Amino acid sequence: MRQLIAAMKISLDGKIEGPDGYADWVEAWSDDYGLTSQIDACLLGGRMYPGYEHYWSAIQDCPTDQALPLTGKPPSPAEIQWARFAANTPHYVLSSTVTSARWARTRFITTFEEVSALKAQSGKDIYLMGGAQLTASLIDAGLVDELRLIVYPLLAGAGKSLFAVMQQRRALELQKVQQMPKGLLALTYRVT
Repeated sequence: MRQLIAAMKISLDGKIEGPDGYADWVEAWSDDYGLTSQIDACLLGGRMYPGYEHYWSAIQDCPTDQALPLTGKPPSPAEIQWARFAANTPHYVLSSTVTSARWARTRFITTFEEVSALKAQSGKDIYLMGGAQLTASLIDAGLVDELRLIVYPLLAGAGKSLFAVMQQRRALELQKVQQMPKGLLALTYRVT
């Protein structure tokens, strides 16, 4: 069975967004989790998908030094690489409200049963990109197999917490710890 791997960049106090609605401490939105060779599909929630599609489409359409939506910075080489990967990778959006996408390889699903069926299909693993509510709900439902976090050495204070809507206690089994440049930590947990 395919694994559903949730991966997020968070502050030390567990925030995935600051008070302005984004993680302004993240320098680049690229695959720093080492997932690219391990996955062949991405799963996102309906609240996150429109901004995600807009951000990566801007890079796909013009991968130069133009300022990107959200960050106001030009794309990094790693972001350009992810944009190319994303253009060729199926994306599944779990939503009952979002029903259209610019990307031809985007499919819409509406239930956790469909997520379970997606995991049962043959293929590589699936990258659960978020958002926070979807990730917490899928962990609560027992559908997330692995959690990869890149922890930034800062206390964000106000903002959206990754685990604020968790309903159940979940044990995690630490699989890997890696110190990264600038004091970041990469943590990999098996969700039990």
